[in-house]
Amino acid sequence: MIDAFAIASPLLRLLDAETAHRATIASLKLLPPRAPPPNDPRLSISAFGLEFANPIGLAAGFDKNAEVADAMLGFGFGFVEVGTLTPRAQPGNPRPRAFRLVEDRAVINRYGFNNEGHAPALARLSKRARRGIVGVNIGANKDAADRVADYVAGVRAFADVASYFTINVSSPNTPGLRDLQEPDALSELLAHVIEARDAARIRRPVLLKIAPDLTLAQLDGIVRVARERRIDGIVVSNTTITRPVTLRSPLVKESGGLSGAPLFDLSTRMLAQTFLRVDGQFPLIGVGGVDSTEAALAKIEAGATLVQLYSALVYEGPGLIARIKRGLIDILARENGALSASIGARAKAFCGAD
Repeated sequence: MIDAFAIASPLLRLLDAETAHRATIASLKLLPPRAPPPNDPRLSISAFGLEFANPIGLAAGFDKNAEVADAMLGFGFGFVEVGTLTPRAQPGNPRPRAFRLVEDRAVINRYGFNNEGHAPALARLSKRARRGIVGVNIGANKDAADRVADYVAGVRAFADVASYFTINVSSPNTPGLRDLQEPDALSELLAHVIEARDAARIRRPVLLKIAPDLTLAQLDGIVRVARERRIDGIVVSNTTITRPVTLRSPLVKESGGLSGAPLFDLSTRMLAQTFLRVDGQFPLIGVGGVDSTEAALAKIEAGATLVQLYSALVYEGPGLIARIKRGLIDILARENGALSASIGARAKAFCGAD
């Protein structure tokens, strides 16, 4: 079989990161429709009232405008999350705003919620055959007079087509957005979002996406509010504004959120800390630095029911999805275990506790 990624990757590397990404989206839109490959039943998992054929998902940010959700499901993802989508179209921050840190297998971006707005994405999602799980990640316009109203508008707009919602209050690239993680602001936001969700014709799960840069005291407040408002799950985590001292790329000084391999340790510790605080009230999605079977399994053992990836595709291509799934099946077969039994099995260890 011809490895299209191996052929295209050197050509894409000649382009800047954002242009290469747009070229990838354009190419994916040309692919003929295809059904997702079959999944081993041992990889199936239930979460948020949904049945996932496998736990490996595509994180938000890749398909900002819901252009290629079905194409990505066709590569074997168990679910795809589109967005972040804001009510009105916005250009985002000035270019250049995306950078490959090749030496570190990482990416820095400061896109700033660039997207076409609700209407075009809704039109595309409405035309889908609705096969496969597609979540919608929603945010607020940078110049919104009422950011809470923007999130409510997202829930109302996509209630009929989203498999679930992710409330993104943790991007570092929209000024003041992370302030919505503060308990009082978060409680108000979630109250209005849940009210809008409950008023919709179909009840969709609502998840919250948090930053990896929180203090444990801040995490305590977020989890307390999330439990009080009875949301359906938390996504841990977004990109980080920190820069590990081990980074080697000369692009390390670029501002924006860091993702990829260097985010793994920080995001996984935050995931484990969140798992211990949630105390089984709802499932978690683990994101950040997933680039192998071992990394995916570590997220599960730290407390994730589901796992998402994105930046690793830049370096590994879509074949990574099948490799991770095969690796998980091999581990389950060797240990004669179930995927659900591994969830949170090493959470305390990842937190540094006995």
